[in-house]
Order: sequence, then C-alpha cells, then structure tokens
Amino acid sequence: MRYIYPVELSRDADGQFVASCRDVPEALTEGESEKSALYEMGDALGAALAGYSLANRALPVPSKPGAGEYLVPVNALVAAKLALRSAMQEQGISNVRLADKLGVSESAVRRLVNPDHLSRLDGVVAALLVLGRRLVVEDQAAA
Repeated sequence: MRYIYPVELSRDADGQFVASCRDVPEALTEGESEKSALYEMGDALGAALAGYSLANRALPVPSKPGAGEYLVPVNALVAAKLALRSAMQEQGISNVRLADKLGVSESAVRRLVNPDHLSRLDGVVAALLVLGRRLVVEDQAAA
C-alpha cells in the first residue's frame, strides 16, 4: 500500500490554513501557510494511522485525489512501521513469533512496530522481508 493520502485545504475564520483528509478524518491540522499546513499533515496522518493500527483497525486505503486536493505522504519511517504491523496482523504473527524469526528480543520487535520510537529503517526492512514483504521508496518533488 502507498502511504500517501489526498488532503484538502481550507481557511478558518482566523485565516489559518486547515488541512483535512476524507480517508483519515482523525487527521486534522492547521498552519499559517499552505506549505506549513501540508507539512504538519504528514505527522497528523502518521499519528492517526498509528491509532488505527494500535486499535487493530484496518488502515484506510488512500483514495484518488479530487480536484484541488494535495497528496501528502506519511513520514517514511512511520509508514514502514505501519506496513510491518499490518503484515503481522494479516499473517497472525505475534511480536514473540517475529522476534524468534529475526533472532531478536520481543522488546526489539515492540520498538520496531512502535511509530513513536526512532528505529533504524533497515531493521524495519529486515522484519518486512522475513514476512515476505518489501519496502518500496520513491521520491517526489515537494508541494
């Protein structure tokens, strides 16, 4: 799954730019400029999707952008961790079982799937590979 979502910008009564996402309505933020609101939205999406994941809710598949919407990516490390947790849930793999497969402690796996922990990306990639998944990275021009 691509962790990049269509976001709409509007202005509030105070002139702030408000960013919202129809696919992830819990992600809502604002900024003094369009650029700052869109930047903050990457973090808001990551936090909201982490909440979905921790509640064992399916992550919403990003819809196609509508007219005037911006595509905003989730932070790359958070997206990788969400992908790992989703793969574990799909395959019914516990932290303990993944730890056995990786030859690490269960607490190491807990850190790998924790979106708030600053893990090394290569550790998340290795865990995804053990589950038969791979991480694909692309770059795009910033909005």
